[in-house]
Amino acid sequence: MERRDKANYYLDIAESVLERGTCIRRNYGAIIVKNDEIISTGYTGAPRGRKNCIDLGYCRREKMNIPRGERYELCRSVHSEANCIISASRRDMIDSTMYLVGKDAQTGELVKNATSCAMCKRMIINAGIKTVIVRDTQTEYRVINTEDWITEDDSLSDELGY
Repeated sequence: MERRDKANYYLDIAESVLERGTCIRRNYGAIIVKNDEIISTGYTGAPRGRKNCIDLGYCRREKMNIPRGERYELCRSVHSEANCIISASRRDMIDSTMYLVGKDAQTGELVKNATSCAMCKRMIINAGIKTVIVRDTQTEYRVINTEDWITEDDSLSDELGY
């Protein structure tokens, strides 16, 4: 038996975390790892005490036909990255790695070109997370140095979405 590489091992765990997600469109799972230890997990879902989209039976952004990556202020959910960061201490997140997996809620397929939204990128940068690893297929992934999000500041462009 061939041993699973470390990045895919952690991505598999993030993929399990996303199964708790409550979004009708896309669910994401995130984990933060430092020194080979998981320090936090997060999935997409409404704030504690509020009804989730799956409970309501609709998504406001979907009803309004809002494209992926736009108008997140209308979304009921807290993103997986934000939930992960909320549950961890900044001291523990400095120089850590976040593993991120996204799936389409209807098809169960991995989200193509998945990445963090603009707001989550800002939180990841401020949390001190050094690297984000995003699953593309069951064995392939992208490694993003968050320093690139600082030097290649997409908030200065007119391009929306991700």
